[in-house]
Amino acid sequence: MYDPSHLRTFLTVAQTLSFTQAARRLGLRQSTVSQHVRRLEDAAGRQLFSRDTHSVELTEDGEMMLGFARRILEAHEQAAAFFTGTRLRGRLRFGASEDFVLTRLPEILEAFRYDHPEVDLELTVELSGTLHEQLAAGKLDLVLAKRRPEDPRGEPVWQDELVWIGAERLRLDPDRPVPLIVYPPPGITRALAMEALERQGRAWRVACTSGSLNGLIAAARAGLGVMAHSRGLVPPGLVRVPERAGLPELGRVDFVLVHGQRRTPAQGAADALAAAVLTSGDRLHRR
Repeated sequence: MYDPSHLRTFLTVAQTLSFTQAARRLGLRQSTVSQHVRRLEDAAGRQLFSRDTHSVELTEDGEMMLGFARRILEAHEQAAAFFTGTRLRGRLRFGASEDFVLTRLPEILEAFRYDHPEVDLELTVELSGTLHEQLAAGKLDLVLAKRRPEDPRGEPVWQDELVWIGAERLRLDPDRPVPLIVYPPPGITRALAMEALERQGRAWRVACTSGSLNGLIAAARAGLGVMAHSRGLVPPGLVRVPERAGLPELGRVDFVLVHGQRRTPAQGAADALAAAVLTSGDRLHRR
């Protein structure tokens, strides 16, 4: 009833919320992407996206189709792997940034381990900047992390707005330096927060530094200061800082998958995990 190629196209549009970006990622013409979505909507008898000239959004039926599409494609891939006799093996060194500690990434990794039991998956959780350095040094095979907007490396998983967050009762004194809660260097959000405040000409001070997301969250919940964070990944117990606080805009940040430049025995496993993350990428920032 549902063509796997149409389902893959649907998931890519759902992740990017853009027919143009989905076409670029899939290597298809935009008209083909539109045709796939239209045929899937015809098969389902429901509208999956509400779209106009400026925006693309999932409908309620589209939200429901997300789960069905993932499960159908997972079953399709499992069957294909079983009957073709292809079994991935080897050691795969995967790095994920601290941003994903509280997301559903463990579910994606669990499903990957179930599908590929002979792959030895070694997970490293670190700062995005550190992961990029380890990848360049050949210490990792695949990385899921943030990148700066001007950085061309990596395959986009999704793009998000950076926002200021803190405790709900936190009040900033406009006459005193902004208290920052930050990762240590080379943290990407650390650099973006400091650069934004310096462009605005506003004084700041570091109130807390931690290499652990849980450490930063604890400091923010205690009211020690504010932190720059992805809007789609705001931890429980923290809220966006109101606009009246006068903090500068932080811009957007890309979350990307980056492969190591060296071909290794883990290449097939890295490609399979990258495909799993791209297929289920919306689960990393949808609650």
